[in-house]
Amino acid sequence: MRSVYLVILSSTIVLIMTITVYGQSKVNVSAEAAILLEQSSGDVLYEKNAHNKQQIASITKVMTAIIAIELGELNDIAKTSRRAIYTEGSSIYLEQGEKMTIEDLLYGLMLRSGNDSAIAISEHIGGSMEGFVHLMNEKAKWLGMTNTHFANPHGLTDENHYSTAYDMAILMQYAMDNKEFRKISGTKSYQAANRTYYWQNKNKFLTKYYKYSTGGKTGFTKKSGRTLITTAEKDEMELIAVTLNAPDDWNDHTTLYEWGFDNHNKQPSHLTVIKEEKITDAGNLLTDAIGFYRKLTGFDFND
Repeated sequence: MRSVYLVILSSTIVLIMTITVYGQSKVNVSAEAAILLEQSSGDVLYEKNAHNKQQIASITKVMTAIIAIELGELNDIAKTSRRAIYTEGSSIYLEQGEKMTIEDLLYGLMLRSGNDSAIAISEHIGGSMEGFVHLMNEKAKWLGMTNTHFANPHGLTDENHYSTAYDMAILMQYAMDNKEFRKISGTKSYQAANRTYYWQNKNKFLTKYYKYSTGGKTGFTKKSGRTLITTAEKDEMELIAVTLNAPDDWNDHTTLYEWGFDNHNKQPSHLTVIKEEKITDAGNLLTDAIGFYRKLTGFDFND
């Protein structure tokens, strides 16, 4: 009888080790926080510190863009203010008093990460930057982004400006259901009406590194580190990845997508979820299994 129990124990140990190694070896990212989400169902396939509040930098502009698309008219003309042109960081080099359509400003926002564009959009849609930020926070509440607060439309560092990988993923899930946003997010180059040159998309994951990529937004500040939100589609399955403070974000997203596409299909009932920070310690499970075996057989491994 003891030999039967020993076989059962051995099988249990192998299963425990297989489960733990599977969770740890299949997904390994540099990001401080990360998430992989399935677009149509909202199922979370992988998460790492996904609900930790962090600075998010320019991926903020996903919220700026979707509000502008929903509340504004693409052919509306916005006039550039002094505040817009003196906003630090990434720019599409607007001049004070320059007029540009909301559509062109949106491409400048998403492709070139223009902070001046973000201010111009916010002032036109919200009446002021502060008015627009109020709309951003109201939208976040409506979407269930419970660990998010916006202080500006561009993502420059502010202690009251933060979100989580999970919240940004559900925002992107919502935004990707909008055809106009999806088109802008997936555009590799664009020429505005009053520019003689094309804006090239800064998102190299879309333009260079991953052939299944369908869009996204990059971000960086010294405080936030590298932030990245991307979308990808393969075999009619759409996924969303978000990484925060990820020094190797291009590879992180490739790893997440390859793992996701290889291991999951479109049926939510078959999804396997890996939550890195809660993978059970194999040693504890092994100890429990050995204890159970001792209780059944009276056998002590030290005998």
